[in-house]
Parts: sequence; structure tokens; C-alpha cells
Amino acid sequence: MIVSSGTKKPNIHAGAYVAPTATISGDVTIEEGCAVLFGAIISAEGAPIVIGANSVVMENAVIKSSGGKVMQFPCSIGESCMIGPGAYVIGATIEPGVFIASGAQVRNGETIAENSTVGEIPKSFFQDVFNLPDSEDVRAKAAENYSKFLRKTHAQDAVAEAPKKAAPKASLRKTEEPPPTQSTEVEKVVDVMFVELEEARLRREAAIEREKKTKR
Repeated sequence: MIVSSGTKKPNIHAGAYVAPTATISGDVTIEEGCAVLFGAIISAEGAPIVIGANSVVMENAVIKSSGGKVMQFPCSIGESCMIGPGAYVIGATIEPGVFIASGAQVRNGETIAENSTVGEIPKSFFQDVFNLPDSEDVRAKAAENYSKFLRKTHAQDAVAEAPKKAAPKASLRKTEEPPPTQSTEVEKVVDVMFVELEEARLRREAAIEREKKTKR
């Protein structure tokens, strides 16, 4: 979801990928080669945000800026950075080639040095996950490779239509007629009832007539 805030609206490079359930709001610049994944939130609130080229913002990560009349905390993510799932970055400067691990937090006014890691990861993380040997710029290489992979993988994504619900079946209780055998039985019962009522009426009339003759 791309959202304008006041007069500010996001500027997203055509060569970047933004998942349909990510939210980009306000004065946000996303440069070429970036990948912003599902559920991520990038929201400029009173100051700008810049996401450098070939950076990856993973699922449910939050990147924000903050600012008012007195203080401004813009947020800058350098080139070839990776912001892990559920990470929270607000009003900070992240230099190029930084890896922010899952769930890590970086707050207003902080600066994270180039080619560093925030949060705990296994020693062999980049070797095991990205098949990259340890080096000073391994984080930047991982971000660039992963961003390229994501953009290729999601290039043909399309939002699928929700399955249509089947129309409810009309109830037959009110309009359904009884089967023929049942209908015939009902008619017979009604006929017998009328015969019995007629016979009872005739008996009453005969009794009344006899009573009149006796009184005479």
C-alpha cells in the first residue's frame, strides 16, 4: 500500500520491488534494486526516509522517521543493507552494508557503522544461509544477492482473487410437496372424517325426531 501523507508521497524506483501487503507512507525514497517484503512498514512521520540501493527490508520490519518543530530524526538506510524480520529502526543512520538481525532495534539519533551487525546471529550465518564465505563486506554481498533473487522471484506476482462462496441452497421445507403416497393417505383420512361427521349429524337429527314423537 502506497500512502501519501499531506503533500509528501513515496518515491519508489521502478527497479525496486514492494510487496502488495507492505505499507510505504509519506516522504520515503526507495532506490533501485531494493526489495520490501510482505508486512513491512516504512513510514515517514515528520522527517524523510531514504532506503539505499540494493537493500532488503524483510517481513514485518518497521522503519520510521520522526520529527516536530524542535527536533528532526530522519532515517537513512545505506546501500546494500538488510533489515531482518520484525526489526525496528526509527530515526537512525544505518551506513552501507549493515545487517540488522531479526527483532533488533535501532533508535533515534543512533548511527550504525558500515559493514556491521546489530543483534545476535550464529557465527556461520552468512555461510549457512547465503553460501558466502566470511569477509568484511559479506553483509553487503548477502543483501545484494538476496535482493536480486527476491526481485526475480516476485517479478510476476499477481494478487489472486478470493474464492467465490457457493450460493446457499434454497430451503425446500416451505414449498416442498409431500410425495404422492403421503398425499393419498392424507386425502383418505380427510374423507373418512367427513363421513363420520355426516353420520353423527344424521344420528342427532333422528334422536331429535324420536324425542318429538314421544312428547306428542
